[in-house]
Amino acid sequence: MDARNFLHLRLKERALHGPHVTDKERVGLNGRIAVLITNTVGTMWCAYVFAAIALVSLPEAIKGGVAPLIAWVAQTFLQLVLLSVIMVGQKVSAAASDKQALQTYNDAEALLKIQDEVHQLIELNNNLTAEIHRAICTKQLPSS
Repeated sequence: MDARNFLHLRLKERALHGPHVTDKERVGLNGRIAVLITNTVGTMWCAYVFAAIALVSLPEAIKGGVAPLIAWVAQTFLQLVLLSVIMVGQKVSAAASDKQALQTYNDAEALLKIQDEVHQLIELNNNLTAEIHRAICTKQLPSS
């Protein structure tokens, strides 16, 4: 298979599949359930709810002294609230990564098309050069 045919096959394949982005990575029922839970827990509203739930036990932690207060911060507040905040950050990063992947895909698509056009021009140039060479060689032959 020559380079040009490979390029055309690759362009058709790319057009069929499109860019690979996060939303296309869900697989099966378990994947859909995991994404649903992630999208629910990974919101700032969920972080606010978790913070409110954690604050319910704060008065008891304060009454217990320094050790229970430190345990409350580390085990209750940070784990509940930071879980959602980190998930929100990951969703933002994934969205940015998807945008970057799409831009890279579009850039590569444009470069492939430009490469195909350049390849066509080179073939045309080679053919014209061969014709000119044949014409010159034919004219230079001595007439009998």
